[in-house]
Amino acid sequence: MKIEKYNQRLLAILGTIGVIFLIVALIAFISITIMEHRRYDDDIETGILSDEKIEELQKENKREQVISYENPRLIDTLNSVYIIPVSHKTLNEIEDIGKTLNAFSSADSYEKSDSRYSSYHYGAFNNLIVYDSKNRANKSLFDKRVNFNQIKAEYFEDDILLLMKVSEKDTYKDGVINLLDFKKLYIYSFEKKVLKSIGIDGMDVVSYKFIDNGKDLTVRFGVDKNDDGQYEEHNEPTLIKRYDFESEKLTDIVDKKIDSELQQTLEGTKK
Repeated sequence: MKIEKYNQRLLAILGTIGVIFLIVALIAFISITIMEHRRYDDDIETGILSDEKIEELQKENKREQVISYENPRLIDTLNSVYIIPVSHKTLNEIEDIGKTLNAFSSADSYEKSDSRYSSYHYGAFNNLIVYDSKNRANKSLFDKRVNFNQIKAEYFEDDILLLMKVSEKDTYKDGVINLLDFKKLYIYSFEKKVLKSIGIDGMDVVSYKFIDNGKDLTVRFGVDKNDDGQYEEHNEPTLIKRYDFESEKLTDIVDKKIDSELQQTLEGTKK
Protein backbone atom coordinates (compact mmCIF):
# COMPACT_ATOMS: atom_id res chain seq x y z
CA MET A 1 0.00 0.00 0.00
CA LYS A 2 2.80 2.40 0.89
CA ILE A 3 4.49 1.74 -2.46
CA GLU A 4 1.20 2.38 -4.34
CA LYS A 5 0.64 5.66 -2.46
CA TYR A 6 4.23 6.67 -3.16
CA ASN A 7 3.80 5.92 -6.85
CA GLN A 8 0.53 7.87 -6.96
CA ARG A 9 2.16 10.88 -5.31
CA LEU A 10 5.15 10.63 -7.63
CA LEU A 11 2.88 10.51 -10.68
CA ALA A 12 0.87 13.47 -9.37
CA ILE A 13 4.07 15.49 -8.83
CA LEU A 14 5.42 14.59 -12.26
CA GLY A 15 2.07 15.42 -13.83
CA THR A 16 1.98 18.79 -12.10
CA ILE A 17 5.54 19.55 -13.22
CA GLY A 18 4.60 18.56 -16.78
CA VAL A 19 1.56 20.84 -16.78
CA ILE A 20 3.63 23.74 -15.41
CA PHE A 21 6.28 23.14 -18.08
CA LEU A 22 3.65 23.16 -20.85
CA ILE A 23 2.11 26.36 -19.51
CA VAL A 24 5.51 28.08 -19.34
CA ALA A 25 6.35 26.87 -22.86
CA LEU A 26 3.00 28.13 -24.16
CA ILE A 27 3.48 31.55 -22.53
CA ALA A 28 7.00 31.78 -23.99
CA PHE A 29 5.72 30.83 -27.45
CA ILE A 30 2.95 33.42 -27.30
CA SER A 31 5.39 36.09 -26.08
CA ILE A 32 7.87 35.36 -28.88
CA THR A 33 5.05 35.42 -31.46
CA ILE A 34 3.81 38.79 -30.18
CA MET A 35 7.35 40.22 -30.21
CA GLU A 36 7.93 39.04 -33.78
CA HIS A 37 4.58 40.48 -34.84
CA ARG A 38 5.39 43.81 -33.21
CA ARG A 39 8.82 43.84 -34.82
CA TYR A 40 7.21 43.26 -38.22
CA ASP A 41 4.73 46.05 -37.54
CA ASP A 42 7.58 48.33 -36.50
CA ASP A 43 9.40 47.55 -39.75
CA ILE A 44 6.29 48.47 -41.73
CA GLU A 45 5.74 51.67 -39.77
CA THR A 46 9.19 52.91 -40.77
CA GLY A 47 7.73 54.05 -44.10
CA ILE A 48 8.00 57.64 -45.27
CA LEU A 49 5.07 60.01 -44.84
CA SER A 50 2.41 60.13 -47.55
CA ASP A 51 2.27 62.99 -50.04
CA GLU A 52 -0.91 64.26 -48.36
CA LYS A 53 0.80 64.39 -44.96
CA ILE A 54 3.83 66.12 -46.50
CA GLU A 55 1.60 68.79 -48.04
CA GLU A 56 0.02 69.49 -44.63
CA LEU A 57 3.46 69.88 -43.02
CA GLN A 58 4.78 72.08 -45.82
CA LYS A 59 1.91 74.52 -45.39
CA GLU A 60 3.39 75.26 -41.97
CA ASN A 61 7.00 74.97 -43.19
CA LYS A 62 7.46 71.93 -40.93
CA ARG A 63 9.01 68.49 -41.23
CA GLU A 64 8.67 65.27 -39.26
CA GLN A 65 11.32 63.05 -40.86
CA VAL A 66 15.02 63.57 -41.62
CA ILE A 67 17.41 61.57 -43.78
CA SER A 68 19.99 59.32 -42.14
CA TYR A 69 23.01 57.78 -43.90
CA GLU A 70 24.14 54.22 -43.25
CA ASN A 71 27.73 53.05 -43.50
CA PRO A 72 29.03 52.28 -47.03
CA ARG A 73 28.77 48.67 -48.14
CA LEU A 74 31.26 47.29 -50.64
CA ILE A 75 29.58 45.97 -53.80
CA ASP A 76 32.28 45.97 -56.48
CA THR A 77 35.59 44.90 -54.96
CA LEU A 78 37.66 45.26 -58.14
CA ASN A 79 36.54 48.83 -58.84
CA SER A 80 36.07 49.87 -55.19
CA VAL A 81 32.43 50.84 -55.68
CA TYR A 82 30.18 51.05 -52.64
CA ILE A 83 26.52 51.66 -51.99
CA ILE A 84 25.40 54.00 -49.22
CA PRO A 85 21.78 53.29 -48.20
CA VAL A 86 19.80 56.37 -47.21
CA SER A 87 17.30 55.73 -44.43
CA HIS A 88 15.20 58.14 -42.38
CA LYS A 89 14.33 58.97 -38.79
CA THR A 90 10.95 60.11 -37.53
CA LEU A 91 11.47 62.95 -35.07
CA ASN A 92 9.89 62.95 -31.62
CA GLU A 93 8.72 66.50 -32.32
CA ILE A 94 7.90 68.24 -35.60
CA GLU A 95 10.47 70.92 -36.42
CA ASP A 96 10.88 73.85 -38.80
CA ILE A 97 12.22 73.17 -42.29
CA GLY A 98 15.64 74.77 -42.58
CA LYS A 99 16.73 73.87 -39.09
CA THR A 100 20.24 72.37 -38.93
CA LEU A 101 20.13 68.65 -39.61
CA ASN A 102 21.83 67.51 -36.42
CA ALA A 103 19.74 64.39 -36.09
CA PHE A 104 21.76 62.23 -38.48
CA SER A 105 22.77 58.80 -37.32
CA SER A 106 24.27 55.77 -38.94
CA ALA A 107 23.96 52.05 -38.41
CA ASP A 108 26.14 49.12 -39.40
CA SER A 109 24.06 46.15 -38.34
CA TYR A 110 25.19 44.08 -41.28
CA GLU A 111 28.73 43.29 -42.33
CA LYS A 112 29.74 43.97 -45.91
CA SER A 113 29.60 40.98 -48.19
CA ASP A 114 32.40 39.89 -50.49
CA SER A 115 30.18 37.46 -52.39
CA ARG A 116 30.72 37.43 -56.13
CA TYR A 117 27.31 35.91 -56.73
CA SER A 118 24.65 37.62 -54.68
CA SER A 119 24.24 39.45 -51.40
CA TYR A 120 21.42 41.05 -49.41
CA HIS A 121 21.22 44.26 -47.39
CA TYR A 122 18.25 44.99 -45.12
CA GLY A 123 16.93 48.15 -43.48
CA ALA A 124 14.39 50.94 -43.93
CA PHE A 125 15.54 52.95 -46.93
CA ASN A 126 14.30 55.89 -49.00
CA ASN A 127 17.20 56.18 -51.45
CA LEU A 128 20.53 54.69 -52.43
CA ILE A 129 23.84 56.32 -53.26
CA VAL A 130 26.38 54.61 -55.52
CA TYR A 131 29.84 55.75 -54.41
CA ASP A 132 32.91 55.33 -56.61
CA SER A 133 35.74 55.69 -54.09
CA LYS A 134 38.52 55.66 -56.70
CA ASN A 135 37.12 58.67 -58.53
CA ARG A 136 35.43 60.11 -55.44
CA ALA A 137 32.16 60.34 -57.36
CA ASN A 138 28.66 59.52 -56.17
CA LYS A 139 25.10 59.52 -57.47
CA SER A 140 21.68 58.91 -55.94
CA LEU A 141 19.42 56.45 -57.74
CA PHE A 142 16.01 57.98 -57.03
CA ASP A 143 14.80 61.50 -57.71
CA LYS A 144 11.44 60.97 -56.01
CA ARG A 145 10.10 59.91 -52.63
CA VAL A 146 10.23 56.11 -52.24
CA ASN A 147 10.49 53.42 -49.58
CA PHE A 148 12.11 49.96 -49.60
CA ASN A 149 13.64 47.56 -47.11
CA GLN A 150 15.87 45.21 -49.09
CA ILE A 151 18.72 45.60 -51.58
CA LYS A 152 19.89 42.54 -53.48
CA ALA A 153 23.19 42.57 -55.37
CA GLU A 154 23.35 39.99 -58.16
CA TYR A 155 26.73 39.32 -59.80
CA PHE A 156 27.27 38.43 -63.47
CA GLU A 157 30.44 38.08 -65.51
CA ASP A 158 29.80 41.38 -67.29
CA ASP A 159 27.73 43.32 -64.77
CA ILE A 160 26.47 43.77 -61.23
CA LEU A 161 22.74 44.39 -60.73
CA LEU A 162 21.05 45.95 -57.72
CA LEU A 163 17.42 44.90 -57.21
CA MET A 164 14.89 46.60 -54.93
CA LYS A 165 11.14 46.21 -54.41
CA VAL A 166 10.08 49.84 -54.02
CA SER A 167 6.88 51.55 -52.86
CA GLU A 168 6.22 54.93 -54.48
CA LYS A 169 2.67 55.88 -53.46
CA ASP A 170 0.42 55.53 -50.44
CA THR A 171 -1.94 53.14 -52.24
CA TYR A 172 -3.28 51.73 -48.95
CA LYS A 173 -4.18 55.25 -47.76
CA ASP A 174 -2.88 54.88 -44.21
CA GLY A 175 -0.78 58.04 -44.21
CA VAL A 176 2.62 56.46 -44.94
CA ILE A 177 4.39 55.02 -47.96
CA ASN A 178 5.59 51.62 -46.77
CA LEU A 179 5.63 47.91 -47.53
CA LEU A 180 1.84 47.61 -47.29
CA ASP A 181 1.57 49.68 -50.48
CA PHE A 182 2.02 48.43 -54.04
CA LYS A 183 5.66 47.95 -55.03
CA LYS A 184 7.62 48.03 -58.27
CA LEU A 185 10.85 46.15 -58.93
CA TYR A 186 13.77 48.47 -59.67
CA ILE A 187 17.00 47.21 -61.26
CA TYR A 188 20.22 49.23 -61.42
CA SER A 189 23.03 48.14 -63.77
CA PHE A 190 26.57 49.04 -62.69
CA GLU A 191 27.84 48.46 -66.22
CA LYS A 192 25.28 50.61 -68.02
CA LYS A 193 24.62 52.94 -65.06
CA VAL A 194 20.90 52.74 -65.83
CA LEU A 195 17.94 52.30 -63.46
CA LYS A 196 15.01 50.27 -64.80
CA SER A 197 11.59 49.63 -63.23
CA ILE A 198 9.12 46.76 -63.57
CA GLY A 199 5.52 47.23 -62.51
CA ILE A 200 1.84 46.95 -63.42
CA ASP A 201 -0.66 49.59 -62.32
CA GLY A 202 -2.88 48.36 -59.50
CA MET A 203 -0.67 45.36 -58.73
CA ASP A 204 2.08 44.54 -56.26
CA VAL A 205 5.45 42.93 -57.08
CA VAL A 206 5.52 39.90 -54.78
CA SER A 207 8.66 38.05 -55.88
CA TYR A 208 11.10 37.59 -58.74
CA LYS A 209 13.62 35.01 -59.98
CA PHE A 210 16.39 34.99 -62.58
CA ILE A 211 16.03 32.35 -65.30
CA ASP A 212 18.24 30.60 -67.87
CA ASN A 213 21.43 31.70 -66.05
CA GLY A 214 20.89 35.16 -67.54
CA LYS A 215 19.39 38.52 -66.66
CA ASP A 216 15.81 37.77 -67.73
CA LEU A 217 13.39 37.37 -64.83
CA THR A 218 10.13 35.79 -63.86
CA VAL A 219 8.07 38.24 -61.79
CA ARG A 220 5.02 37.41 -59.66
CA PHE A 221 2.42 40.16 -59.28
CA GLY A 222 -0.19 40.30 -56.53
CA VAL A 223 -3.69 41.15 -57.79
CA ASP A 224 -5.69 43.55 -55.61
CA LYS A 225 -9.11 41.94 -56.06
CA ASN A 226 -10.97 44.10 -53.54
CA ASP A 227 -9.39 47.40 -54.69
CA ASP A 228 -8.28 48.47 -51.22
CA GLY A 229 -4.78 49.48 -52.37
CA GLN A 230 -3.07 46.52 -50.70
CA TYR A 231 -2.23 42.98 -51.85
CA GLU A 232 -3.37 40.40 -49.28
CA GLU A 233 -1.42 37.17 -49.69
CA HIS A 234 -3.92 34.88 -47.96
CA ASN A 235 -6.94 35.56 -50.13
CA GLU A 236 -5.82 37.39 -53.25
CA PRO A 237 -4.18 35.70 -56.27
CA THR A 238 -0.91 36.24 -58.10
CA LEU A 239 -0.04 36.12 -61.78
CA ILE A 240 3.37 35.46 -63.29
CA LYS A 241 5.14 37.16 -66.20
CA ARG A 242 8.53 37.10 -67.86
CA TYR A 243 10.69 40.23 -68.05
CA ASP A 244 13.16 40.58 -70.91
CA PHE A 245 16.10 42.54 -69.52
CA GLU A 246 17.29 43.95 -72.84
CA SER A 247 13.91 44.90 -74.36
CA GLU A 248 12.38 45.77 -70.95
CA LYS A 249 9.15 44.02 -71.97
CA LEU A 250 6.79 41.99 -69.79
CA THR A 251 5.16 38.97 -71.44
CA ASP A 252 2.82 36.23 -70.26
CA ILE A 253 4.37 32.90 -69.33
CA VAL A 254 1.15 30.90 -69.02
CA ASP A 255 -0.90 30.71 -72.22
CA LYS A 256 -4.27 32.47 -71.91
CA LYS A 257 -6.09 29.32 -73.05
CA ILE A 258 -4.43 27.23 -70.34
CA ASP A 259 -5.09 29.98 -67.80
CA SER A 260 -8.80 29.95 -68.66
CA GLU A 261 -9.00 26.15 -68.56
CA LEU A 262 -7.32 26.00 -65.15
CA GLN A 263 -9.79 28.55 -63.71
CA GLN A 264 -12.79 26.73 -65.22
CA THR A 265 -11.57 23.44 -63.79
CA LEU A 266 -11.15 24.99 -60.34
CA GLU A 267 -14.59 26.60 -60.30
CA GLY A 268 -16.29 23.56 -61.85
CA THR A 269 -17.58 25.28 -65.00
CA LYS A 270 -15.47 23.28 -67.45
CA LYS A 271 -17.64 20.81 -69.32
